[in-house]
Amino acid sequence: MPKVLVSIYSWENPRLYLTDSDLVKGDKVIVATEYSNEIGIVEDAAVETKEESKEKILRVATERDKDVFARYEEQKKEYLDICGREIKSMGLEMKLIDGRISLDGRQVIFAFTADGRIDFRELVKNLSRQFKKAIRMQQIGSRDEARKLGGYGICGRELCCVKNNGNMQSITTDMARAQQIAHRGTDRISGLCGRLMCCLAYEAEQYKEMLKGMPELHSAIKTKDGRGTVIEINAVTQEIKVKLENGKYIAIKKEEIR
Repeated sequence: MPKVLVSIYSWENPRLYLTDSDLVKGDKVIVATEYSNEIGIVEDAAVETKEESKEKILRVATERDKDVFARYEEQKKEYLDICGREIKSMGLEMKLIDGRISLDGRQVIFAFTADGRIDFRELVKNLSRQFKKAIRMQQIGSRDEARKLGGYGICGRELCCVKNNGNMQSITTDMARAQQIAHRGTDRISGLCGRLMCCLAYEAEQYKEMLKGMPELHSAIKTKDGRGTVIEINAVTQEIKVKLENGKYIAIKKEEIR
C-alpha cells in the first residue's frame, strides 16, 4: 500500500500514513489522531521508505470538511489572543506559538515553548470555562518553533528544518567536534532556534571517515623530528600540525606518524 507524508499540526513533523487513494501533494485528507479526527495536508504523495506505519488515511476531505477547517482557523486567531492574555495575566513563563481547534469543534490544542516545566492547570481551567471546550497544552522545542515561524539561516538559504519538513536527524556536539568547529563556541554554530545548526549533519559522516587513523587533538605523537603534541588536525588535507618538544612547529601527514 502506498505511503504518504501528511502535515497535521504546524509545530510537528509530517506523519507517515498508508493510503489506498490516488493522492497528490497539497491534497487535504482526514486522519485519526490520538484525541480526534483531523484534517491534514499531503506533503509527499510518493514516499519511499522502509519505515512502517500502521496508520491509514481515513478518507479524502470533503468541501464541508474544508469549510469547517477554514472557519475554525479564523476563530483560532481570537482563541490565541485570549490565551495570550491569560498567560500574561497569570505571569506564566511560556511563549505561545500556535493553536488548533479540532475538526469536531470539541477541543483546542495550544502549542508553547518554555525553558522548563510549567504548571498550567489554572490556565487550562480558565480557558476551558471561556471556550466551553476541552483544552490541551503541548510544550514543543525551539526547533519546532523555528520551523513554524520560518526564516533564513546565516548561509542565506531557507532554514533546514523548514526545507526538510522537520525530518532531520538529531544534531550532536560530536558532529561539530568531527568537523573541528566545536571550539568556535555555541553562538557561532547555533541556528536561529538557539540549538546546534541542522547543517552540521550534512558532512559529519564524511569527516568521521576522513579522521580515521588520525590522532586525537592534544595527544602526544612521535615523528621523524621527535616527539610532539598535536595542536591542529585538517581532515580535508589529511595534515596534522604538531608542536615538538623543542618548541618547533611542523606539519605532517598521518602516514608520517611513527
